[in-house]
Amino acid sequence: MCGFVGFVNQKDVPTDTINNMADRIKHRGPDDEAYFSDENASMGFRRLSIIDLAHGAQPMKNRDGSKVLTFNGEIYNYKDIRKELQDLGYEFKTDVDSEVLIHGYDAWGPELLQKLRGMFAFVIYDSKTNEVFGARDHFGIKPLYYYDDGKTFLWASEIKAFLEHPNFNKRLNVELLPIHLSFEFIPSRETMFKDVYKLLPGQYFLHKDGKTETHHYFKFNYDHIDNSQTVEEDSKKIEQLVDDSVKAHMIADVEVGSFLSSGIDSSYVLNEASKLKPIQSFSLGFHNSKYSELGWSTEFAKAIKQKNTQIYMDGDDYFDILPTMMYYMDEPLSNPAAVQLYYLTKRTSESVKVALSGEGADEFFGGYNTYLEALPFERYQKFVPSPVRKGLASIARKMPRFHGKRFLIRGAQPLSERYYRVNYVYNYDDRNRVLKDPSINRDSGDYTKHIFDDVKGKDEMTQMQYFDINTWLPYDILHKADRMSMANSLEVRVPLVDKEVAAFAATMPVNTRITPEETKISLRTAAERHMPKENALKEKLGFPSPIASWINDPKYHERIVRAFHSDTAQKYFNVQELDRLLEEHAGGKSNMQKIFTVYTFILWYQVYFPEDTSEKTVELVRRTQI
Repeated sequence: MCGFVGFVNQKDVPTDTINNMADRIKHRGPDDEAYFSDENASMGFRRLSIIDLAHGAQPMKNRDGSKVLTFNGEIYNYKDIRKELQDLGYEFKTDVDSEVLIHGYDAWGPELLQKLRGMFAFVIYDSKTNEVFGARDHFGIKPLYYYDDGKTFLWASEIKAFLEHPNFNKRLNVELLPIHLSFEFIPSRETMFKDVYKLLPGQYFLHKDGKTETHHYFKFNYDHIDNSQTVEEDSKKIEQLVDDSVKAHMIADVEVGSFLSSGIDSSYVLNEASKLKPIQSFSLGFHNSKYSELGWSTEFAKAIKQKNTQIYMDGDDYFDILPTMMYYMDEPLSNPAAVQLYYLTKRTSESVKVALSGEGADEFFGGYNTYLEALPFERYQKFVPSPVRKGLASIARKMPRFHGKRFLIRGAQPLSERYYRVNYVYNYDDRNRVLKDPSINRDSGDYTKHIFDDVKGKDEMTQMQYFDINTWLPYDILHKADRMSMANSLEVRVPLVDKEVAAFAATMPVNTRITPEETKISLRTAAERHMPKENALKEKLGFPSPIASWINDPKYHERIVRAFHSDTAQKYFNVQELDRLLEEHAGGKSNMQKIFTVYTFILWYQVYFPEDTSEKTVELVRRTQI
């Protein structure tokens, strides 16, 4: 596990630039550092040692020294691939997975990616062809960014490394602000920095002669759903897959721990890991029991006879961490649970270097209650013709609020506009009110319509899951898991976000994923054979926090008001609208996510664009490492 940086060489770039870029992401790899440079490219590496601690130094070269690798992640089937390569005549000097990648690319080129099972991002520079190859894992567990303005080409595990390159032109991608306000992240290759791009999950890039091409080597799909499968059959298959995946994810030469909430996903992962060896779990909660899951997690750890460490945080912890968290996040992300995750990983890293987590089960196995809304809408659309639905929606819009008004309006919309994650925080009208310049507002449904088009013709529940697997999972769930853990030099592994697990999930019919009575029905059935029934069937809470009530606490309310009246707020937002949102929230209407999204964007902006920070808010920036 590590972080890496690199760039195509240019004249007049100071020789210490590559070191400075790597130092920016030292938190990703505090154990070791190393560099490579020739007349065409420079590469830097920071290592967090997990496997074969004495070996595996990077940048790593192939046998003739013509190719150079930097790699972040874990390849869980590397020993099988290593055997293939040995049969081809390749000799190995270490027992690390990175050596499999450099020899594998030498042998097969991009076809190597078809063989890999794991979480990874890596870059290989070929000194013979002056080509730079970069790849990212199937679902976006590990990050890879590149900067390409047509003149300068840089790459790194985190965007903040680019700040150290003299030819990086740091500019806000303001056209994406309404997209961020809609989704709380940018659901595409674009970022909030101009000319900075994410390599998408399941993609690789090739950069040569000043040009960058991207190609998909993998794309999740629902082309092979088997409607003959039953819950009983699917649950037994899931048992096998989870057992196999957890075993693969436990491989390490350091102690492995596990996160534990009250929900089935982390509980099931911990339960299976505990069958292999004793494993310490870590749980986060609040002193206010209404928002704390510690009672459940502690009792479950006791039931399976494993040590559990309880971690508490309060409002001061939460708000004090926010500016630092936004620095490590790279891109603005307003999921309130990210703060808890930062605090959890910080405390966990004091005891272990690796932690298992339960991300991915909701997306692959049907864990969100919102998927159930497909049922009434599909019936409505089936029995009420489109012209009638549109007419009813038009009438409803003109009438005062009444029960069913929202259903009639949404019932006339296609799923690509209606799905709640498309206008997750601010809808189009909300954005018109809150933006200082409403002319930059965009149709968020149009921005992501192509994702729904990929599964056109599938049932709505499947379309929702497909959308979440391609947006919510990589850009929110996995993004915050990587940034918050690596900020604290902790490797987080996600056994349920796995190539083999996903391949089977793609074959499951809707009725073995979710029913009107139960979410994740096959996963729960599998877990119930191994865990207490109350844990296997427990309703999802989603990492709750008291943030909604804290917003009204004078101590924290004052911080938000100050941010909402800062120079940054005046530049991008309608301050009167921000004040109205706060007033409504104080009066009992929940505007928590709207308030938190703008607040965290302002903090992020003040961290990364401090030249525009007012004296009133400069102390917030001082808490970061920028």
